Amino acid sequence: MTTQEPLAAVDAQPLTDPVPLTGCPYKADPYPLYERMREAGPVHRVLFPSGVQAWLVTGYEAAHAALNDDRLGKSHDRGNDRWRARASIMPEPQHSQLQVHLLHQDPPQHTHMRSFVTDAFAPRRIEQLRSRLQELADALVDALPEAGPADLVAGFAAHFPFRVLAEVIGLPGELAERFDRDWGKVVQPVGPTDPGRPLYEARLQGLQSYIAEVVTHKREHADDDLLSGLVVARDQGELSQEELDSMIFQLLVAGQEPVTNQITTALIALFRHPDQLARLRDDPALMPRAVEELLRHDSAFELTTWRFFDQDSELHGTGIPAGDSVIVSLCAANRDPSRFDDPDALDLDRSPNPHLAFGHGIHFCPGAALARAELQIALGTLLRRLPGLHLAIADEDLEWITAVLGRGTTRLPVGYDRRL
Repeated sequence: MTTQEPLAAVDAQPLTDPVPLTGCPYKADPYPLYERMREAGPVHRVLFPSGVQAWLVTGYEAAHAALNDDRLGKSHDRGNDRWRARASIMPEPQHSQLQVHLLHQDPPQHTHMRSFVTDAFAPRRIEQLRSRLQELADALVDALPEAGPADLVAGFAAHFPFRVLAEVIGLPGELAERFDRDWGKVVQPVGPTDPGRPLYEARLQGLQSYIAEVVTHKREHADDDLLSGLVVARDQGELSQEELDSMIFQLLVAGQEPVTNQITTALIALFRHPDQLARLRDDPALMPRAVEELLRHDSAFELTTWRFFDQDSELHGTGIPAGDSVIVSLCAANRDPSRFDDPDALDLDRSPNPHLAFGHGIHFCPGAALARAELQIALGTLLRRLPGLHLAIADEDLEWITAVLGRGTTRLPVGYDRRL
C-alpha cells in the first residue's frame, strides 16, 4: 500500500467542518487535502491532534495577504480562553519565561527584539562563513560508513544544522556537545493528560537549565558574538530576563530542527525525481536555484505559528472570532496553481519562484540566508561525496515526524556506492 492510497479514499469524501489535520496519511502527503481545501475556499476551520481548532489559510494570495495583515497579531495574550485551554500547554513558570520570543511578539517590541539578531544572520556574514560551514559538512560525511547503508538523519542532518548554529551564534564547543536534541521536542504539543507529559516536562526543565548555563557562561566569557550581545543587552536593561531566555530558546530550537527536516524533504524530493538528482549532481552551479525550488516543493515549515485578531473580524469572507487562532499553510500556498505553473512538479529551472517557505512580512525568517547556505552546502556535499546516493527503503516506509507545524522524517536510510 502506498502513502497515496489512503488519501484517495479521503479525497472521495466532502470536506468536514472542522477539517481534521491528523493521521499518518496526512503527514506523509498533505498536498491532496490542501488541493481540495484551496478549491473549496481560502479559509477553513481545522482540527489538530491536540484538540485545538484553528482557522487555516490555504491559497497563495490569501496566505500572502494574511502574512502581511497588521490586524493579525502574534502575542499569546490575544488568544481567547477556548484557544488557551488546548493550545497554551507549556506549564508555568516556563510559559512566561520561554514564550516571549520573536515568534510571539508584535511591534514595536518585535522590531526592537529582532534588531539584536539581524546582523548575526546577515547574508554578507553568512557568505564569509561558507568555508567553515563546508568544513563542518565534510567532517560529518567523513564519519559516515565507507559504503552504504547509512541513516542520513542520525549521521548528518541531525547534527549539521546545530554545529552551524553553534558557530554562528557563538555557542562554545563544550556546551554545544551537551545539547540534547530531544529538548527540541518541547515545541510539540503534549497535553496535561497525555501519558507523555512527565517526559515533556522533564525535557522542558532540562532545556531551561541549559539556557541558564549558557547565559552564565557568556556573561563570564563575553565575546563578539550573538549570544554575548544578547546577554549584554539584558544586563544593560534593553531586554528582560524572560526575553533573553526566550530568544535563546528560539535560537536553539527553531534555528536547527527546521533545517534538519528540510534536508530530509529535499533529499526525498530528489530521490523521487532521479533525473533531477543526476542533473543537480552533475551541475553544481544549479544548486542555488534548485534549493529555492526544493523549499517551495516541500517546505519543512508546513504551517505558521498562531496569529490572532483582537476583535471579531472577517478574513477573505469568513468571520473569525476574536482570539481564535489563524494559521497559514505555507505548503498549500506553495503548491497553488494560480501562482505556480504545474505546482506539483519539481522544476529546478523554475524562475521566478516567489515561494513562502520562509514566510513573509515582518515575521519573515531572520535566518533565511543561513538556511539557504546550509541547504546548498549540505545537498552539494552529499551529492558530490556519496556517488550513487539513493533511498534504501520503500517510499511508503518513510517515517514522517508527527510535529504539528513541520514536515520531515525521523530517519532517512540511504545507500551509496562509496564515500569519496
